[in-house]
Amino acid sequence: MTETTHEARPRTRRDAQFDRIRAQEEAGRLNHPSGSRLLRKFLNNRLALIGLILFTVIVVTAVFAPFLTPWDPNKINLRAMLQPPSWEHWFGTDRTGRDLFARVLYGGRISILVGLGSAVLAAIVGVLIGVYTGYVGGWLDAIAMRVSEIFMSFPQIILVLLLVSILGQSLVNLMLIFVLTGWGGIYRMARARMLSLREEEYVLALRSFGLGRALIAYKHMLPNALGPIMVNVTLSTAAFILQEAGLSFLGLGVPLSIPTWGNILNVAQDLRVLQNNWWIWLPVGATISLFVLSVNFIGDGLRDATDPTQQG
Repeated sequence: MTETTHEARPRTRRDAQFDRIRAQEEAGRLNHPSGSRLLRKFLNNRLALIGLILFTVIVVTAVFAPFLTPWDPNKINLRAMLQPPSWEHWFGTDRTGRDLFARVLYGGRISILVGLGSAVLAAIVGVLIGVYTGYVGGWLDAIAMRVSEIFMSFPQIILVLLLVSILGQSLVNLMLIFVLTGWGGIYRMARARMLSLREEEYVLALRSFGLGRALIAYKHMLPNALGPIMVNVTLSTAAFILQEAGLSFLGLGVPLSIPTWGNILNVAQDLRVLQNNWWIWLPVGATISLFVLSVNFIGDGLRDATDPTQQG
Protein backbone atom coordinates (compact mmCIF):
# COMPACT_ATOMS: atom_id res chain seq x y z
CA MET A 1 0.00 0.00 0.00
CA THR A 2 2.90 2.29 0.80
CA GLU A 3 4.61 1.59 -2.52
CA THR A 4 1.40 2.28 -4.45
CA THR A 5 0.93 5.59 -2.68
CA HIS A 6 4.57 6.53 -3.36
CA GLU A 7 4.27 5.73 -7.07
CA ALA A 8 1.05 7.70 -7.38
CA ARG A 9 2.50 10.83 -5.75
CA PRO A 10 2.11 13.77 -8.15
CA ARG A 11 5.27 15.41 -9.45
CA THR A 12 6.08 18.86 -8.09
CA ARG A 13 7.95 21.79 -9.54
CA ARG A 14 11.00 20.91 -7.42
CA ASP A 15 11.06 17.43 -8.97
CA ALA A 16 11.16 19.01 -12.41
CA GLN A 17 14.05 21.26 -11.34
CA PHE A 18 15.98 18.26 -10.02
CA ASP A 19 15.42 16.46 -13.32
CA ARG A 20 16.76 19.41 -15.31
CA ILE A 21 19.84 19.70 -13.08
CA ARG A 22 20.47 15.96 -13.37
CA ALA A 23 20.16 16.12 -17.17
CA GLN A 24 22.56 19.08 -17.38
CA GLU A 25 25.08 17.31 -15.16
CA GLU A 26 24.92 14.12 -17.22
CA ALA A 27 25.35 16.14 -20.42
CA GLY A 28 28.34 18.01 -18.94
CA ARG A 29 26.65 21.40 -19.24
CA LEU A 30 26.43 22.13 -15.52
CA ASN A 31 28.73 24.97 -14.55
CA HIS A 32 31.03 24.61 -11.57
CA PRO A 33 29.28 26.34 -8.68
CA SER A 34 32.38 27.80 -7.08
CA GLY A 35 33.31 29.96 -10.06
CA SER A 36 29.83 31.41 -10.41
CA ARG A 37 29.62 31.94 -6.64
CA LEU A 38 32.93 33.83 -6.56
CA LEU A 39 31.86 35.99 -9.48
CA ARG A 40 28.49 36.66 -7.90
CA LYS A 41 30.05 37.63 -4.57
CA PHE A 42 32.51 39.93 -6.31
CA LEU A 43 29.83 41.65 -8.39
CA ASN A 44 27.60 42.07 -5.35
CA ASN A 45 30.36 44.07 -3.66
CA ARG A 46 29.56 47.66 -4.67
CA LEU A 47 32.98 49.07 -3.85
CA ALA A 48 34.68 46.28 -5.83
CA LEU A 49 32.38 46.94 -8.79
CA ILE A 50 33.07 50.69 -8.62
CA GLY A 51 36.80 49.95 -8.43
CA LEU A 52 36.60 47.66 -11.46
CA ILE A 53 34.79 50.37 -13.46
CA LEU A 54 37.33 53.05 -12.49
CA PHE A 55 40.25 50.72 -13.21
CA THR A 56 38.83 49.83 -16.64
CA VAL A 57 38.15 53.46 -17.57
CA ILE A 58 41.66 54.62 -16.61
CA VAL A 59 43.39 51.70 -18.35
CA VAL A 60 41.30 52.04 -21.53
CA THR A 61 41.90 55.80 -21.76
CA ALA A 62 45.64 55.24 -21.31
CA VAL A 63 45.76 52.53 -23.97
CA PHE A 64 43.74 54.53 -26.49
CA ALA A 65 45.40 57.87 -25.68
CA PRO A 66 46.23 58.69 -29.35
CA PHE A 67 42.52 58.54 -30.20
CA LEU A 68 41.45 60.73 -27.25
CA THR A 69 43.81 63.68 -27.65
CA PRO A 70 45.51 65.26 -30.67
CA TRP A 71 48.38 66.68 -28.60
CA ASP A 72 51.89 65.28 -28.34
CA PRO A 73 52.75 64.85 -24.63
CA ASN A 74 56.37 65.94 -25.23
CA LYS A 75 55.77 68.80 -27.67
CA ILE A 76 56.96 72.12 -26.24
CA ASN A 77 54.94 75.23 -27.06
CA LEU A 78 56.38 78.32 -25.39
CA ARG A 79 53.41 80.39 -26.57
CA ALA A 80 51.04 78.31 -24.44
CA MET A 81 52.93 78.21 -21.15
CA LEU A 82 50.98 77.83 -17.89
CA GLN A 83 47.55 78.11 -19.46
CA PRO A 84 44.66 77.10 -17.14
CA PRO A 85 42.17 74.40 -18.19
CA SER A 86 40.15 75.31 -21.28
CA TRP A 87 38.30 73.67 -24.16
CA GLU A 88 41.56 73.51 -26.08
CA HIS A 89 43.65 72.16 -23.20
CA TRP A 90 41.34 70.25 -20.83
CA PHE A 91 43.90 70.02 -18.00
CA GLY A 92 45.82 73.16 -18.96
CA THR A 93 49.51 73.32 -19.86
CA ASP A 94 52.74 73.16 -17.89
CA ARG A 95 55.70 75.53 -17.71
CA THR A 96 56.89 74.54 -21.21
CA GLY A 97 53.47 74.62 -22.84
CA ARG A 98 52.94 70.86 -23.00
CA ASP A 99 49.33 69.67 -22.84
CA LEU A 100 48.73 68.11 -19.43
CA PHE A 101 45.73 66.01 -20.46
CA ALA A 102 47.89 64.27 -23.07
CA ARG A 103 50.69 63.83 -20.54
CA VAL A 104 48.32 62.28 -17.99
CA LEU A 105 46.96 59.82 -20.58
CA TYR A 106 50.35 58.83 -21.99
CA GLY A 107 51.93 58.87 -18.53
CA GLY A 108 49.31 56.39 -17.37
CA ARG A 109 50.75 53.86 -19.82
CA ILE A 110 54.16 53.93 -18.16
CA SER A 111 52.92 54.19 -14.58
CA ILE A 112 50.44 51.32 -14.97
CA LEU A 113 53.09 49.25 -16.76
CA VAL A 114 55.54 49.83 -13.93
CA GLY A 115 53.00 49.10 -11.19
CA LEU A 116 51.14 46.16 -12.71
CA GLY A 117 54.14 44.68 -14.49
CA SER A 118 56.33 44.81 -11.40
CA ALA A 119 53.58 43.29 -9.25
CA VAL A 120 53.01 40.43 -11.69
CA LEU A 121 56.73 39.71 -12.07
CA ALA A 122 57.25 39.83 -8.30
CA ALA A 123 54.30 37.47 -7.87
CA ILE A 124 55.73 35.03 -10.42
CA VAL A 125 59.11 34.98 -8.68
CA GLY A 126 57.61 34.71 -5.21
CA VAL A 127 55.11 32.01 -6.18
CA LEU A 128 57.64 29.89 -8.09
CA ILE A 129 59.98 29.89 -5.09
CA GLY A 130 57.39 29.80 -2.31
CA VAL A 131 55.20 27.03 -3.70
CA TYR A 132 58.03 24.58 -4.28
CA THR A 133 60.11 25.30 -1.19
CA GLY A 134 57.01 25.41 1.00
CA TYR A 135 55.98 21.96 -0.18
CA VAL A 136 59.45 20.37 -0.18
CA GLY A 137 60.80 22.00 2.99
CA GLY A 138 64.26 21.13 4.26
CA TRP A 139 67.45 23.04 3.51
CA LEU A 140 66.06 24.54 0.31
CA ASP A 141 63.19 26.12 2.22
CA ALA A 142 65.59 27.42 4.89
CA ILE A 143 67.84 29.10 2.31
CA ALA A 144 64.90 30.74 0.53
CA MET A 145 63.53 31.98 3.86
CA ARG A 146 66.86 33.53 4.86
CA VAL A 147 67.21 35.28 1.49
CA SER A 148 63.70 36.73 1.76
CA GLU A 149 64.42 37.92 5.28
CA ILE A 150 67.52 39.76 4.03
CA PHE A 151 65.46 41.69 1.48
CA MET A 152 62.62 42.35 3.93
CA SER A 153 64.84 43.44 6.80
CA PHE A 154 65.52 46.81 5.14
CA PRO A 155 62.80 49.48 4.77
CA GLN A 156 61.64 49.04 1.19
CA ILE A 157 61.82 52.70 0.22
CA ILE A 158 65.40 52.94 1.54
CA LEU A 159 66.41 49.85 -0.41
CA VAL A 160 64.74 51.22 -3.55
CA LEU A 161 66.56 54.55 -3.20
CA LEU A 162 69.88 52.73 -2.70
CA LEU A 163 69.41 50.48 -5.76
CA VAL A 164 68.27 53.39 -7.94
CA SER A 165 71.41 55.29 -6.97
CA ILE A 166 73.57 52.27 -7.85
CA LEU A 167 71.88 51.01 -11.02
CA GLY A 168 70.76 54.35 -12.40
CA GLN A 169 67.47 55.72 -13.69
CA SER A 170 65.65 53.75 -16.36
CA LEU A 171 62.30 52.03 -16.77
CA VAL A 172 63.84 48.55 -16.78
CA ASN A 173 65.96 49.25 -13.71
CA LEU A 174 62.98 50.58 -11.80
CA MET A 175 60.89 47.49 -12.55
CA LEU A 176 63.83 45.24 -11.64
CA ILE A 177 64.22 47.06 -8.33
CA PHE A 178 60.52 46.72 -7.54
CA VAL A 179 60.66 42.98 -8.29
CA LEU A 180 63.73 42.49 -6.08
CA THR A 181 62.15 44.36 -3.19
CA GLY A 182 58.61 43.02 -3.62
CA TRP A 183 58.88 39.26 -4.15
CA GLY A 184 59.51 38.46 -0.49
CA GLY A 185 55.99 39.18 0.75
CA ILE A 186 54.30 37.07 -1.92
CA TYR A 187 56.88 34.31 -1.37
CA ARG A 188 56.08 34.10 2.33
CA MET A 189 52.35 34.09 1.62
CA ALA A 190 52.68 31.27 -0.93
CA ARG A 191 54.97 29.33 1.39
CA ALA A 192 52.57 29.62 4.31
CA ARG A 193 49.72 28.41 2.12
CA MET A 194 51.75 25.40 1.00
CA LEU A 195 52.61 24.51 4.60
CA SER A 196 48.90 24.34 5.41
CA LEU A 197 48.02 22.37 2.27
CA ARG A 198 50.77 19.76 2.11
CA GLU A 199 49.20 17.62 4.85
CA GLU A 200 45.78 17.52 3.18
CA GLU A 201 44.42 14.12 2.25
CA TYR A 202 44.45 14.72 -1.51
CA VAL A 203 48.13 15.72 -1.35
CA LEU A 204 48.99 12.56 0.57
CA ALA A 205 47.07 10.52 -1.99
CA LEU A 206 48.92 12.16 -4.89
CA ARG A 207 52.21 11.50 -3.11
CA SER A 208 51.30 7.84 -2.66
CA PHE A 209 50.79 7.52 -6.42
CA GLY A 210 54.42 8.52 -6.92
CA LEU A 211 53.84 11.87 -8.65
CA GLY A 212 56.75 14.29 -8.79
CA ARG A 213 57.11 17.08 -6.27
CA ALA A 214 56.91 19.87 -8.84
CA LEU A 215 53.78 18.35 -10.42
CA ILE A 216 52.03 18.10 -7.07
CA ALA A 217 53.06 21.57 -5.96
CA TYR A 218 52.35 23.57 -9.10
CA LYS A 219 49.49 21.65 -10.72
CA HIS A 220 47.45 20.38 -7.78
CA MET A 221 48.27 22.62 -4.81
CA LEU A 222 48.85 26.03 -6.40
CA PRO A 223 45.25 26.46 -7.67
CA ASN A 224 44.04 26.23 -4.06
CA ALA A 225 46.32 29.13 -3.05
CA LEU A 226 45.60 31.58 -5.88
CA GLY A 227 42.97 33.58 -3.96
CA PRO A 228 45.24 35.41 -1.48
CA ILE A 229 47.99 35.66 -4.11
CA MET A 230 45.66 37.55 -6.48
CA VAL A 231 44.72 39.91 -3.67
CA ASN A 232 48.40 40.53 -2.91
CA VAL A 233 49.08 41.32 -6.59
CA THR A 234 46.43 44.05 -6.59
CA LEU A 235 47.78 45.59 -3.40
CA SER A 236 51.35 45.42 -4.72
CA THR A 237 50.24 47.17 -7.92
CA ALA A 238 48.88 50.10 -5.92
CA ALA A 239 52.01 50.22 -3.75
CA PHE A 240 54.38 50.18 -6.74
CA ILE A 241 52.48 52.96 -8.51
CA LEU A 242 52.72 55.10 -5.39
CA GLN A 243 56.43 54.31 -5.08
CA GLU A 244 57.04 55.21 -8.73
CA ALA A 245 55.22 58.49 -8.23
CA GLY A 246 57.20 59.21 -5.08
CA LEU A 247 60.56 58.37 -6.67
CA SER A 248 59.78 60.41 -9.78
CA PHE A 249 58.67 63.29 -7.58
CA LEU A 250 62.13 63.16 -5.98
CA GLY A 251 63.79 62.88 -9.39
CA LEU A 252 64.94 59.28 -8.83
CA GLY A 253 62.33 57.35 -10.81
CA VAL A 254 61.79 57.07 -14.53
CA PRO A 255 63.87 59.65 -16.49
CA LEU A 256 62.10 63.01 -16.71
CA SER A 257 62.03 62.81 -20.51
CA ILE A 258 59.44 60.00 -20.25
CA PRO A 259 55.95 61.17 -19.23
CA THR A 260 54.70 59.37 -16.13
CA TRP A 261 52.31 60.39 -13.40
CA GLY A 262 55.21 60.84 -11.02
CA ASN A 263 57.21 62.95 -13.47
CA ILE A 264 54.22 65.25 -13.96
CA LEU A 265 54.08 65.72 -10.19
CA ASN A 266 57.80 66.48 -10.12
CA VAL A 267 57.19 70.14 -10.99
CA ALA A 268 55.02 70.50 -7.87
CA GLN A 269 58.19 70.77 -5.79
CA ASP A 270 58.08 74.48 -6.57
CA LEU A 271 55.98 76.30 -3.98
CA ARG A 272 54.84 78.84 -6.58
CA VAL A 273 53.40 76.04 -8.69
CA LEU A 274 51.50 74.67 -5.70
CA GLN A 275 50.02 78.06 -4.91
CA ASN A 276 49.38 79.54 -8.34
CA ASN A 277 49.18 76.68 -10.87
CA TRP A 278 46.93 74.08 -9.29
CA TRP A 279 46.04 72.51 -12.64
CA ILE A 280 49.59 71.18 -13.04
CA TRP A 281 49.43 68.85 -10.02
CA LEU A 282 45.75 68.45 -9.06
CA PRO A 283 44.42 66.45 -12.08
CA VAL A 284 47.32 63.98 -12.07
CA GLY A 285 47.19 63.70 -8.29
CA ALA A 286 43.46 62.94 -8.46
CA THR A 287 44.11 60.36 -11.20
CA ILE A 288 46.72 58.57 -9.09
CA SER A 289 44.39 58.59 -6.07
CA LEU A 290 41.44 57.24 -8.08
CA PHE A 291 43.55 54.50 -9.67
CA VAL A 292 45.07 53.40 -6.36
CA LEU A 293 41.63 53.42 -4.73
CA SER A 294 40.17 51.36 -7.58
CA VAL A 295 42.95 48.76 -7.25
CA ASN A 296 42.44 48.58 -3.48
CA PHE A 297 38.68 48.18 -3.94
CA ILE A 298 39.28 45.34 -6.40
CA GLY A 299 41.68 43.71 -3.96
CA ASP A 300 39.16 43.94 -1.13
CA GLY A 301 36.49 42.44 -3.36
CA LEU A 302 38.74 39.55 -4.39
CA ARG A 303 39.69 38.96 -0.75
CA ASP A 304 36.05 38.75 0.34
CA ALA A 305 35.07 36.59 -2.63
CA THR A 306 37.91 34.08 -2.13
CA ASP A 307 37.69 33.93 1.68
CA PRO A 308 36.43 30.41 2.47
CA THR A 309 35.04 31.58 5.82
CA GLN A 310 32.64 33.93 4.02
CA GLN A 311 31.33 31.61 1.35
CA GLY A 312 27.58 31.69 1.28
